[in-house]
Amino acid sequence: MHREVNLTKRVQTPLGMRYCAVMLSANGRVKPDAVLVNGKPERHPEGAYYIEWHDKGRRRRLSVGKDAADASSMRLRKETELNNGDATVPEIAANGHRSVAGSVADYLEETELTKKPKTLAAYRTALSYFRESCSKLNLEDIDRKDLLKFCAFLRDEKDQAPRSCWNKFANVMSFLKANGIRGLVKKNDWPRYTEEEPEMYEPAELDQLFKACDAEERLWYEFFLMTGMREQEVMFAYWSDVNFAASTVRVTHKPDRGWTPKAYKEREIPIPSKLVKSLKSWKAKAVKTCSLVFPTAGCNPKLDFLDCLKALAERAKLDEDNFWLHKFRATFATRCLWAGVDLRTVQQWLGHSDMESTMRYLKPSRSQQVREKVNEIFA
Repeated sequence: MHREVNLTKRVQTPLGMRYCAVMLSANGRVKPDAVLVNGKPERHPEGAYYIEWHDKGRRRRLSVGKDAADASSMRLRKETELNNGDATVPEIAANGHRSVAGSVADYLEETELTKKPKTLAAYRTALSYFRESCSKLNLEDIDRKDLLKFCAFLRDEKDQAPRSCWNKFANVMSFLKANGIRGLVKKNDWPRYTEEEPEMYEPAELDQLFKACDAEERLWYEFFLMTGMREQEVMFAYWSDVNFAASTVRVTHKPDRGWTPKAYKEREIPIPSKLVKSLKSWKAKAVKTCSLVFPTAGCNPKLDFLDCLKALAERAKLDEDNFWLHKFRATFATRCLWAGVDLRTVQQWLGHSDMESTMRYLKPSRSQQVREKVNEIFA
């Protein structure tokens, strides 16, 4: 006897939440968000998909997430499983175990409410790769071997760099931990990577770069260099953040643009007189009705600082591969530490949540004075 598995979507209707039949396209695929409500086609992006089947006269349901293609795949997999005579998984699901797809959907929904879009995207990619590598239907069935296979999958199938493997593995472990699953792997099971020393710009590189700048470009990249701010922090810098009298710039929450600093930490950074003077001149020419320091047309945040930097490096006859925005931040941190600013203060200026992140910039000085000392020692 062939056992069928149906696919429904639980959506909001005038009568409350209901399980509605999904709609299929001409090629038999599930149409995303399209369902039949009282026999009429409607579009419902909300809600999750469910697979349902009968076991010993009772209807069983299992959440399979919010992605139509994934849900359809889970339905076919479950139907194959049932007709191969393996009834163990339906019993597990009936006993309250959680589906992987449903748990991932719930976790991403919570992440969207509490984290930044970039963080959400990272979790979404990592969990998508994990589901691709793991065939388990239920969360409680995941074991150490599944996680080891995931590491190999990232390395061999997705060609991920060692650091990327570690990041995605850490994201999946956070997901499992949030669902109460711990202790599946040991320390040595985690992917390994070599912590690379942060690169900084040499004075000669910056001199050549800035010589090729126009006034506007010079201000952009001097602002990055002299504040140590992250890309998005510069994008969302407001004139109200700049205190000309105190020679400081603040990183603050921008509720009107739906933007918050990393780790939700606001901070204040002292800036040199040279930058203060340039900012004053820039403000005198700026559109008075726009709050952004570096806006585009329509008072929108500038999104192409990196592209402009690459083009500038090429124009300055420098290798564009050696130029990226975070390198300004590394240069700022290293120069501050070389100048004798204490670690705790630099940590505060950079907005690091731990001292270890700041200590990465504690590089040996390569100044002329140091070279003279070395020559003196071995004269």
